[in-house]
Amino acid sequence: MRVSRVLRRSRAKRFSLRSIMALMALPLGGSAIILALFAAANPVIADVLGMIGLPDLSHITARRLLLWIAIFALSWSLLRARPARRLIPTFDGSGDIVIPGVSVASVTLSLLLFNLLFAVQNMLDMAYLSRALPLPSGMTITEYVHRGAYPLIVTALLAGLFVLVTLHPGSSTAAVPPIRRLVVLWIVQNVILVASSIQRTLDYIDMSMLTALRIHALAWMALVACGLLLICWRMLQSKSAAWLINTNLMLAAIVLTVFCFLDAGEAAAWWNVRHAHEVTGKGPNLDLCYLGRLGPSALLPLIELEGRPLPRPFRERVQWLRADIQQQMLSADHQGEWTWRNQHRLEEAEERLKTIRQVPLAPAIRECQRNIGSPAPVIPAPVRPASTLTERTER
Repeated sequence: MRVSRVLRRSRAKRFSLRSIMALMALPLGGSAIILALFAAANPVIADVLGMIGLPDLSHITARRLLLWIAIFALSWSLLRARPARRLIPTFDGSGDIVIPGVSVASVTLSLLLFNLLFAVQNMLDMAYLSRALPLPSGMTITEYVHRGAYPLIVTALLAGLFVLVTLHPGSSTAAVPPIRRLVVLWIVQNVILVASSIQRTLDYIDMSMLTALRIHALAWMALVACGLLLICWRMLQSKSAAWLINTNLMLAAIVLTVFCFLDAGEAAAWWNVRHAHEVTGKGPNLDLCYLGRLGPSALLPLIELEGRPLPRPFRERVQWLRADIQQQMLSADHQGEWTWRNQHRLEEAEERLKTIRQVPLAPAIRECQRNIGSPAPVIPAPVRPASTLTERTER
């Protein structure tokens, strides 16, 4: 397309591509014929022409050529990048979509029932989480908090899908003011539901510990809440589906960019060592096994914990685990698994360890949660007399 536009523009100029080709065809063609004849007659010219080597195309298959063309097409768009007005061009998403069972009456009745159900769930959550009502018999607060965190997020996602399908801009249902008010109320209740899931997760962290997966889950819940608010804003402002998708993609890209530089495992390790029962006297016990699974992310938090006044058996396990992780990182560097972040951690660890008095560790079999005991003494195998060995060899 670009070549055709260039050719169209060149027609208005004095020298067009066609005129240049017509002009040079005879001189170049005749020169080539004469040069070939001279090469056949003159070995010097033949040797000079023989020094001009053309690329060997025998090993280049059609598939490679197609692959190179595809790579060039993709690379050319990146080299000549321009700011896009939208990330994904999509349909407008306006107007009615014929869906069996979806009408103004059915959507209104559905929203009334949904708002009622969500109101009951939110009130029960507030009552149970605030300890205003006792839990049902046989259920602990830990079980109640843990079992409802993720199903509520699925419920909120289904609510967002319902609004997207039945109340897109320009539809007959979105044009009814009572339905729009019911949707706004329902979206607000969904956001409260997501906030309840976040509170459940935070309560469970206080009862157990913080993990990298729970940090990711909290970020995901915040994204779901923002997505629900954007769905409501899209309906009220008659935004397009492209706007909704691209705005959600932008928020997701921001979160992913933050986690490119934030080590969730290290953040969890810092929180755990500063809020553990062994440090503050309250809260859950520190799970050293989990810190061991974090590997390099737990090195600096373990060093800080090692510098605190701790009971001797616990201090030995912390020091042993820290030394084990540090040794694994040094071995990984020698094996070619070097990373800038781990190198920075090792350098900072060496500086901090200069101010911490090490506890002498007696030979023992240790695990992340307890000291098993001293290793069994190695009994050397009995050495047979040389005469006996000589007799057996002779036999």
